[in-house]
Amino acid sequence: MDLVVIWIILIAVLWTGYFILEGFDFGVGMLLPLLGRGTDPADTEKRKRLMITTIGPVWDGNEVWVLTAGGATFAAFPHWYATLFAGFYLPLLLILVGLIIRGIGLDYRGKVATQRARDRLDLMIVVGSFLPSLLWGVAFANIVNGVPLAPDASAAAPYNAAPYVEYTGNLFTLLNPLGLIGGLTTLFLFLTHGAHFLALKTDGPIRGRARTWAGRFGLVTAGCAVVFLGATMVNRHAGPAAWACTAAAALALLASLYANRIAREGWAFVGTAVTTAGAVWALFLALYPDVMPSTTDPAYSLTAANAASSPTTLVIMTWAAVIFTPVVLAYQGWTYWVFRKRISTAHIPDQVPAPAAA
Repeated sequence: MDLVVIWIILIAVLWTGYFILEGFDFGVGMLLPLLGRGTDPADTEKRKRLMITTIGPVWDGNEVWVLTAGGATFAAFPHWYATLFAGFYLPLLLILVGLIIRGIGLDYRGKVATQRARDRLDLMIVVGSFLPSLLWGVAFANIVNGVPLAPDASAAAPYNAAPYVEYTGNLFTLLNPLGLIGGLTTLFLFLTHGAHFLALKTDGPIRGRARTWAGRFGLVTAGCAVVFLGATMVNRHAGPAAWACTAAAALALLASLYANRIAREGWAFVGTAVTTAGAVWALFLALYPDVMPSTTDPAYSLTAANAASSPTTLVIMTWAAVIFTPVVLAYQGWTYWVFRKRISTAHIPDQVPAPAAA
């Protein structure tokens, strides 16, 4: 198989892993104020700590997937990486800010002594989970459906033609109706996925409330996904494989909602994971052979062929991926196996009181 095709597949696999694993992380973070409310302040604090504990061992490892996806894009498709990160600079910066403040909130929440400080860190976790959940959908909606690209008119040959193109829009160009619907799709999908994860990993009041909210968010996800994926498949004149992945994603979402209704939390979580995977693959199949279509002129589109690195670079990267990818997958799988059991507020110790002021 052509190495260019192999690396398109590998990048699609990396984004699939990222959205499945980090997706429930984002969902748990956004659900913190909704499912963390207890009968009194002490119970509320225990519930929030329980929710954070469910993702505590894995959230930072899940973020590695997006770093690897970005690095693979930079090395395998440098023209795609350059155009994407230059044109989408502001939304990607907002995503980065969200990931930073979310990490601060998760790392330092257990190290502060006052409720006021914990409330501020809770807000950082919620906002830091919300921004990437919304903006990743906006970004992918625009990448697949196309953005205005044009060569630099001031550049001399060969830098005044594809693949030496630049984004000619702005932030508001990306915030088009289909882009916003794409953002809402990922937002509610991650909320549903996170609620299923909490129902699977916890016992007690949070488990029941998570199932209730998963059903509500799942219905909104279904509505947004039908509009977003349907419009995208039509716009891109998608082939049978992309439509098949879209149908698989829809069926998996319906199956997850049914499993959630009959209290089969494990199958419900698997259902939203398959939904996420089907949606990602539907988008990549609809996008290929382009990697960044131009709405200005199809001649300015970035394709997998004209955006790729040299064959030597792709060969070296392929050997590195073959050697190290199984090691990373084995280690991360072992981590999930070790922390596989349910927990409840009974496992959360009482809050240690702050030391008295001198």
